[in-house]
Amino acid sequence: MTAVAPVTAPWCDRCGEPAGDHPACAAARRLEPPRYCPQCRRRMKVQVLPAGWSATCVEHGTVSS
Repeated sequence: MTAVAPVTAPWCDRCGEPAGDHPACAAARRLEPPRYCPQCRRRMKVQVLPAGWSATCVEHGTVSS
């Protein structure tokens, strides 16, 4: 039986650039919702509410806080 490697997102969910070490994105991610889909790099529809946020990619669905 072989082990399956975890799938990593190829794109940064804040700036849309290739994934990697982005200190500014990591700091902002604590306070802001994602802006780009980490799987396909599409800009997501983001809705911020007093109780949290939701971000929707037309291809990959919705994530929320």
